[in-house]
Amino acid sequence: MSAAPPLRNRVYEVLTGDGVDRVCLDIPEESCREQPRNFLLHVSALVSSKTADGLLDPKIVLAWLVGAVGAPAFMLGLLVPIREAGALLPQLVIAAAIRSMPIRKWVWTIAAAVQGACMIGTAVAALLLDGAAAGWAILALLVVLSLARSAGSIAHKDVLGKTVRKATRGTVAGTAGTLSAVFVLVFGVLLGTGIVERSVATIAAALVVGGVLWIVAALLFASLAEAPGATEGGGNALAVAMRQFGLLREDPQLVRFIVVRCLLMATALAPPFVVALGERKSADAGAGTLGPFVVAAALATIASSYVWGRLSDVSSRRVLVVAAGMGAACLVLAAVIGAGLGETFGVGAGSMFALPALVFVATIADQGVKLGRTTHVVDMAGTIDRGAYTALSNTIGGIAMLGAGVFGFVDQRFGAVTVLVLLALMCVVAMRLAAGLDEVQKAQPVDTAMLQQKP
Repeated sequence: MSAAPPLRNRVYEVLTGDGVDRVCLDIPEESCREQPRNFLLHVSALVSSKTADGLLDPKIVLAWLVGAVGAPAFMLGLLVPIREAGALLPQLVIAAAIRSMPIRKWVWTIAAAVQGACMIGTAVAALLLDGAAAGWAILALLVVLSLARSAGSIAHKDVLGKTVRKATRGTVAGTAGTLSAVFVLVFGVLLGTGIVERSVATIAAALVVGGVLWIVAALLFASLAEAPGATEGGGNALAVAMRQFGLLREDPQLVRFIVVRCLLMATALAPPFVVALGERKSADAGAGTLGPFVVAAALATIASSYVWGRLSDVSSRRVLVVAAGMGAACLVLAAVIGAGLGETFGVGAGSMFALPALVFVATIADQGVKLGRTTHVVDMAGTIDRGAYTALSNTIGGIAMLGAGVFGFVDQRFGAVTVLVLLALMCVVAMRLAAGLDEVQKAQPVDTAMLQQKP
């Protein structure tokens, strides 16, 4: 028993550079004493949950499964909106209920268990049903999973802010993103090389594994040492939600951050359109091209998540600026190639490496956006407003995600090149606006009475 704490402490110090003489000004003293343990529990829970997310990936895995079970084609277009908007839109209402709880880790724990059950249910539906019945069952389970994800997102950021000190929060997400991407990469390689048969039974088995990983994540998160927190802001959910929109009038930085966040959806929306550029010139645009893109995305996550996380702990503002610039450059190049202007240099849309390389860069940019915005919103908010800031930004982001469906019609009418140009312009505007965000990682005066406040 005596050897475990020193090993745990050494791992913590290697990952964060944080020694035993650390000073915690933004979390309770009891949480500061538990830093190594809480940090590693957060990382372990996120590795399990993010790996499960990778096995479900609506843009690749779930989309393939819906087609394989013979579901109607229109259901493919519902997967990403349900997953993303469903996870974001309810958060403003949910946040008030979570705020009334002095201990919030149980919200994430229950949400994780529900998502695990939904993944296992999806596997069962794929094996026992077919056609429209299977499709509707998968969509219904995805709705429940997304709602659980919504509650979990609010609770996680709040618990993270209570249990892990400011200078190491980005490292939590970055480390977990890198490790989980390794496992997803193995999965992609096995599918892409044909070592594992691409079948409904195989994907169903992967979903069951993902469900078990969610349950493991729930057990790990339940073990966190979380001190009771302030419960101001709890109350009637809808009334509190309406009042929280007043934060937009009170904090111009929050407005700027939300606009930047919405514009930087471009990095998440871009990869499918990049892939679409090569479909017309690929004789095997389906299964044959799946492997390289899955591998490219996983490698990008491995290469960038930890680095982005560490950089976010130094300056999340700069991470957002750099990620936006990287996304803009990548999308401009993709549009040039898609327009046929890259053929002279041997990097046309039919090139074996051009499109996976662009997906690689776009994924690196998207990882920077995700880690930068998560760290920024947690660090910019005070102890009392952290849940409200997160919920408000996520709710508005969910509305914007629903509106992003218009890019599908733009693609159908004007082509993928036009979409890529528009997305690149969004990144350019976001880069300019992100440059005006505050450096929220700078030390700020702390209200010690607030930190010690009990419900």
